[in-house]
Amino acid sequence: MGNKVFKLAVLFITIIVIISCTQRIDADSELPKVFFTSDISPAGLVAVFEALGVTPTGSVAVKIHSGEPGNQNFLRPEFMADLVRKVNGTFVETNVAYPSRRRTTESHYIVAEEHGFTAVAPFVILDGEGEVSFPVEGGRHLTENLVGSRFGEFDFHLVLSHFKGHAMGGFGGALKNVAIGYASATGKALIHTHGRSRENIWGGNQIYFLEAMAEAAKSITDKTKGRIVYINVMNALSVDCDCYGGAAPPSMADIGILASLDPVALDQACVDLVYQAHDGHELIERIESRHGIRTIEYAEELGIGSRRYVLVNLDE
Repeated sequence: MGNKVFKLAVLFITIIVIISCTQRIDADSELPKVFFTSDISPAGLVAVFEALGVTPTGSVAVKIHSGEPGNQNFLRPEFMADLVRKVNGTFVETNVAYPSRRRTTESHYIVAEEHGFTAVAPFVILDGEGEVSFPVEGGRHLTENLVGSRFGEFDFHLVLSHFKGHAMGGFGGALKNVAIGYASATGKALIHTHGRSRENIWGGNQIYFLEAMAEAAKSITDKTKGRIVYINVMNALSVDCDCYGGAAPPSMADIGILASLDPVALDQACVDLVYQAHDGHELIERIESRHGIRTIEYAEELGIGSRRYVLVNLDE
């Protein structure tokens, strides 16, 4: 009798374990996928894009950072050339809101030419002819996001970001490139001051600024549902942004290229890889001292994406 009870108990536990594992597998299958390769090359960039299984249609905007003059870390156009030509893309950028040669459309185009972008593909300053207002739904700080008016010329968006540190945001990745990156110069001021000013980018509350970035990103993801993908390149990992001409040299080894249909999952995966690295302490300090993770947390709260994900290693 005792032996039968023991066997029944074992059978019951086995069934529970199987059900639990099946539920976990089903749950994981619903999580966004983040594709990874350690091959930081033009071929690796094309490979992570192809892993997304998306075929862009119509006119394709490739949102990049044109690089502040003097900066040595921004992604070079020749590195992106194969992918940009594969999708028949146009490099797009916006003007900045601080003193810089990238502040006016005319001089920004000259910088883009000097940095080699115009030799690879067409280059467009989205707010070179004005701005448009996109509504922000469900935000605490912004009711609108001011975006370059030429945004509407494009049917599909490929957000190609250099993941690195940032003096104000803690880090810069897909969410920042979507938020600050698409905003006009006026829109950038609005985000930095969490809705208080359209002229001055300084003096805002740090946490509110991070949350306003997530809200601005939501306005873009709402506008482009199903027509936008995200790639982060984790090389030249400085604590400083590509918007700083005197950026610190990289403080850790290159990691790889990651891609996803979910910008929240993508940025979270990059942050996780920094924390897992043996030499990530300087970048971790930069992220934590600026409370950078708040942008990802709040983006998830807004429904942009998920901080949980499945990492798919293309090298295996």
